[in-house]
Amino acid sequence: MKLNFARTTGHLLGRLLGTLLLGLGVALGAAAQPVDGEVVRIDQDAGKITLKHGEIKNLDLPAMQMSFRVSDPNWLKTLQVHDKVRFSADKVGGQFTVTAIEVRK
Repeated sequence: MKLNFARTTGHLLGRLLGTLLLGLGVALGAAAQPVDGEVVRIDQDAGKITLKHGEIKNLDLPAMQMSFRVSDPNWLKTLQVHDKVRFSADKVGGQFTVTAIEVRK
């Protein structure tokens, strides 16, 4: 059996590229999107914040109240309990982590 190397290689590269683009699309689709929430508790010593929040689609979490680590502990100095916030969260080092947060006016 005689194989056309260029044609076979092109076919394989095309399939590989298609698979990579599909994976990229899935990864981008799961990117952290801002969620509304309310500050319930702040634990500066532990570097954590407890938020009552809406659904977090990229983490497959329903609306609930839960504690998160924060990627920048300085944020905890400016936040207050009952602040209405808009935040993004992701899994960092295996832990749910707030990666961005701002107080809503």
